[in-house]
Amino acid sequence: MQSNKRIAILSGGGDCPGTNAAIRAITKKAILEDGLEVIGIMDGFDGMIHNRFRTLHYDDVSVGILTQGGYDFGTSNIANPITLDQKRR
Repeated sequence: MQSNKRIAILSGGGDCPGTNAAIRAITKKAILEDGLEVIGIMDGFDGMIHNRFRTLHYDDVSVGILTQGGYDFGTSNIANPITLDQKRR
């Protein structure tokens, strides 16, 4: 489904219980009810800084996501876009 509107999901800390359920709920609602394209930012803020992302489709979050540990686009609590910006000044 092509959309002019999109949202991004980024996990900017360590894994925690409920992350996969939240990703699943946000993605499904955004696609089905709001017609949005959903982008998963890979490896947290590091992925945002280095432009690493992938489109999430309904099927990506429909089968088995709730029982697996940690979602497959990763997380990072190392990269900090604020300090990176300050270094550029």
